[in-house]
Amino acid sequence: MLTTLITLVLAMAVAAFWYAGRGAAEIATRVGQAACARAGVQWLDQSVHLVTLRLSRGSDGWIGLERHFGFEYSTGGDDRRAGRIVLHGQRLRSVVGPMPLEPAQS
Repeated sequence: MLTTLITLVLAMAVAAFWYAGRGAAEIATRVGQAACARAGVQWLDQSVHLVTLRLSRGSDGWIGLERHFGFEYSTGGDDRRAGRIVLHGQRLRSVVGPMPLEPAQS
């Protein structure tokens, strides 16, 4: 009986961890697509991938999971460049990647 209960609790913890990770990946995907659209570059592979997962202290002082997601984009269709999105829990920490195009100066 106790073994069944422990197994059930562990399975629920794993499911919650996986579900939170999928939610963070969906947020990172939307952020990456929006950054590429603002910069006028092509979002490649239509996905992000988890690069790093670690514990970190948030701006509120609480320790939480910080996830670093990588993605790729192309400026002209013949190159691949790497970008990175950092989330602390569900909050965006930073985006490194495509920059918006500068307006032409005359």
